[in-house]
Amino acid sequence: MKKWLYVLFITFLAVGLLAACAPDREEESSSEGSSSEGSSSEDGMPEKPEKLVIWEDTDKGVGLDPAIESFEEEYGIEVEYEEMDMASTIRERLRLDGPAGTGPDVLTLPHDQIGQLAIEGLLAPLNVDESVTGIYTDASVQAQTYDGQLYGLPKATETPVFIYNKEHMEEAPETFEELFEFSQEFGGDGQYGFLGVWDDFYHANAVISGFGGYVFNNEDGTLNPQDIGLNNEGAIEGAAYIQKWYDEIFPNGIIGENGGSAKDGLFQDGDAASIQDGPWAFQALNDIGMDYGVAPLPELPNGDYPQTFIGVKGWHVSAQSDHQEWATELVKWIANEENAKVRYEETNEIPPVTALIEDPVIADNERASAVAIQSERGVPMPNIPEMSEVWGPMADALQLIATGESTPEDALNEAVETINSQIELNHSGN
Repeated sequence: MKKWLYVLFITFLAVGLLAACAPDREEESSSEGSSSEGSSSEDGMPEKPEKLVIWEDTDKGVGLDPAIESFEEEYGIEVEYEEMDMASTIRERLRLDGPAGTGPDVLTLPHDQIGQLAIEGLLAPLNVDESVTGIYTDASVQAQTYDGQLYGLPKATETPVFIYNKEHMEEAPETFEELFEFSQEFGGDGQYGFLGVWDDFYHANAVISGFGGYVFNNEDGTLNPQDIGLNNEGAIEGAAYIQKWYDEIFPNGIIGENGGSAKDGLFQDGDAASIQDGPWAFQALNDIGMDYGVAPLPELPNGDYPQTFIGVKGWHVSAQSDHQEWATELVKWIANEENAKVRYEETNEIPPVTALIEDPVIADNERASAVAIQSERGVPMPNIPEMSEVWGPMADALQLIATGESTPEDALNEAVETINSQIELNHSGN
């Protein structure tokens, strides 16, 4: 009898132990099942789409072809692209086609459009680590950042540089003081050692920022439109230096609406030895057969370099894409160092990839190297919507300064007052 009770007791104990363990095993099994649900790859990526679509700038697809071919080979995902005007068409079509579900997965944009499109919910923030962003110049990554979030990877950069006619100038001067002295001695009436359209804020910012001014203060990657530095001590000093050039060197004809074309005509006719302009000017000089040199802008009298506005074209992911994770992988692929180099060789658009600046493909090309170096010294054009309120008041102020109708301090104080008022009026809801 005792033996039978003992056996019965052992049996009950075993059943109890099995019951106690069962929920753990069931929970574990359920957990394992849920972790793999909806994922077809070992690294947790979602199921691969059949196709990804890129919107690329006009006539630039040739630089994409090699990257697309290698991406398709690596991942087995078809990629197609459509070319269209980057400055306006892509933005406007994205607003219509994106929400309609007929837009792209990946698109290219100039960085100054990022802020507004991010506010509209049309761009997806990129979730990439520092090993991805670390290959690019700091300024180019900053240009792709809005409100502290990364919205793209850099594709190409451009900025104004120093261009000189080798018939008049054997090499670029190292400082603006040298250039000023050269300009005082160069040629005769109607001839100029250097010309810059410095009543245009896009070009004048190089001097104003070089002396310590700034448009919006950058606070840990976020531009603060309530903190404007266009009338601080450095900005006023820079504007005074601009006024000096207009008083003593620049002709009246390069002030105002036609200033840019007047500057170009004087330089192309050989009546100006050097100018400040961007890489977009190279083709016209090539067409007329000028023997010209290109260099970063010379050092300012305060010992710092001009901080030109840099423009950065980038690759972005549409917020309406059904395949954002794979679109991000595609952006990382086409923007990596290898594919950026190939793209440069095909399009001559300079990638802000740090290693490539030292690569002979750019370092041995005087024009590309000058743009790359000046881009490192520059500051990204602000990409927040409030920037639209800056251009007009600053143009008015600079023209008053250039013509001597106002002191730099008075003109800049009035400009900043107007900018603040317009921001309050038009962007108080942002």
